[in-house]
Amino acid sequence: MIEALPPQALVLETRRLRLRPFSLADEDLARALLCDPRVMRFVTDPLTPGEVADHMPNAVRRGAGGRIGIWAVEEKATGAKIADGVLTPIPVEDTEPDWSQVIPEAYPADRIEVGYLLIPSAWGKGYATEICARLLRFAFEMTALDEVVACTDLANHASQNVLRKCGMRDCGTGRAYAETVAWFEMTAPEWRAYASNQ
Repeated sequence: MIEALPPQALVLETRRLRLRPFSLADEDLARALLCDPRVMRFVTDPLTPGEVADHMPNAVRRGAGGRIGIWAVEEKATGAKIADGVLTPIPVEDTEPDWSQVIPEAYPADRIEVGYLLIPSAWGKGYATEICARLLRFAFEMTALDEVVACTDLANHASQNVLRKCGMRDCGTGRAYAETVAWFEMTAPEWRAYASNQ
């Protein structure tokens, strides 16, 4: 049985941001991200508000004693919701994570990816790097994971730069979400080496 982390241990902070587990009250943030074609340009077709509502039960699921799931990201200075960050199972030939693997008492069988989406007004401020770096730190300090992966659309060079900046290893291309993607990996020893140099 996996010991559940206390709720306060799942609230993660950076210099400018607060990451907290997604709740049903964050449907407004989910709509702002998932319904915006600019945000979803490199992900998939934008969702409709109805599809977002259908997605919310999965968005609030947490696995492995709370360690796996989606975080809502707020600016500390304003309290504004600006992004999400994820540690979720990465699908290979499916277009969605297998949410049935996100259960409190176990780690998912699929590999875990780090990811993020930001509203357009939050672009270009270095927030994606803060979110990604903080989730990697959480993954390697507070979970049993020995590896975290990430992927982007082949044309999403900005996001690829974020992953490199966070110390993830560029592995060329891989397969995820039923397509060929830019593929990145980081192991626990690689994270420790990266963190010791920061």
